[in-house]
Amino acid sequence: MKKLIVAPLIAPIMAVALAYPSIAAAPQFQTEAPVAFLKDLSSDAILFERDADRRMPPASMAKMMTVYVAFDLIKRGEMKLTDMVTVRPETWAKWHGPQAGSTMFLSAGEQVSVANLLYGIVTLSGNDACVVLAEHISGDEPSFTERMNRTAKKIGLNNSHFGTSNGWPDGGVTYVTARDLADLAQHTIEDHPKLYKQFYSRRDFTWGKTMGGNAITQANRDPLLGRVAGADGLKTGHTEEAGYGFTGSAEQNGRRLVMVMAGLPTFTGRANESVRFMEWGFRAWQSKPVVAKGRKVSEADVQLGSSSSVGLIAPRALTVTLPAGLAPELGAKVVYQGPVKAPIKAGQHIADLVITAPDMPAQRLPLVAEKDVDEAGFFGRAWSGLTSLFG
Repeated sequence: MKKLIVAPLIAPIMAVALAYPSIAAAPQFQTEAPVAFLKDLSSDAILFERDADRRMPPASMAKMMTVYVAFDLIKRGEMKLTDMVTVRPETWAKWHGPQAGSTMFLSAGEQVSVANLLYGIVTLSGNDACVVLAEHISGDEPSFTERMNRTAKKIGLNNSHFGTSNGWPDGGVTYVTARDLADLAQHTIEDHPKLYKQFYSRRDFTWGKTMGGNAITQANRDPLLGRVAGADGLKTGHTEEAGYGFTGSAEQNGRRLVMVMAGLPTFTGRANESVRFMEWGFRAWQSKPVVAKGRKVSEADVQLGSSSSVGLIAPRALTVTLPAGLAPELGAKVVYQGPVKAPIKAGQHIADLVITAPDMPAQRLPLVAEKDVDEAGFFGRAWSGLTSLFG
């Protein structure tokens, strides 16, 4: 039976980090946003959270899930950016005009590429573009939302449910949490980096024509673009029920932050609070290196393997996030569910380095297997069984 094992550190890996003198406390942030969440992806440290697990309507931030599903299909080769989609007249009839909210200004019977639909969703927040893409992928929107929910469950969005592809109010069927939105943003950025870079940071997009025949250019509503260095996504949302919300990300000097704010009362308030929140995350906090990439940190016990243990190494340069200008005393331990059953592949995530500091949540950094460990042969398994039997 597996159990939580705390493994000893191999000195002096943590010597520099653990030598800091003890100075408290985490910086504070004041905001009018009733829901707020900020995470440093370089260390997985949560820098701020307020009511992050409250279920709430996402409004157009739900479109991030539609885009993630599309990115996944493109990555697997099941859909191409160049695929052409025909806008159904009945879809156009429902999703055009002032009653349809934000639109891409598609036309009935028009053919449009998957790539342009994605620009219409991400940059223009087109409700019409979302439904057209959903119908292209799954035949109809209800079937597509089933796919959205399967994908959401697969990537660990355990407190979210989607009833529409575009976040249109549906009487509470669609709900998310700020924590889940941040996780969705992180998965989008890390699972599909090229597609994220291509689609999420565009400042404006031109599609459709006015009654006079002039091209329609609409600006991206992302309040960070052009105002915060390194900002490159993600998605705003607004309905009367949800208020003004935003899920955003920016990267500076190798640090990437993801933020969520929701329930703000005004468009201007969302813009100003979002910029202030992200800038606070970069100014009030700093990253400190802990373990160099490839450095061995500890060892894990192996069950039924060709070796009784395997080294635990850093898969990348590991950092912790700490208050800027301060140096709190850190604690560190290696934990894993073990013994780890063979076979094990080199680079497999099997343990975590857990860093603790006063007044801050623990930061968990991944450790991976140093090498392959094959299953033990017959005699090895028999010997392991005997030693287990007799303690």
